Amino acid sequence: MKKFTYTIKNEIGVHLQPAGALAKAAEKYMSQIFITKEGKSADATKLLEVMSLGIKCKDKITVTIMGADDEIAAEGMKKFIKENF
Repeated sequence: MKKFTYTIKNEIGVHLQPAGALAKAAEKYMSQIFITKEGKSADATKLLEVMSLGIKCKDKITVTIMGADDEIAAEGMKKFIKENF
């Protein structure tokens, strides 16, 4: 299991389009990927679950990756999130 935290820097937060891109990025990996904000978690591959978190600018999220390719998935998701959020 791999885990990292990130503070959202994107001024508009995680709205529909970026949430969709996040879900597509997470689908590339075999591992399960979860996003947690303030104790509420969402499967990163599920667009509506990610949207339900209401992630805004300056919110801190935790990304948890569990599975066979967790190291590769963690690095890929870190890169994606840094570049997009």
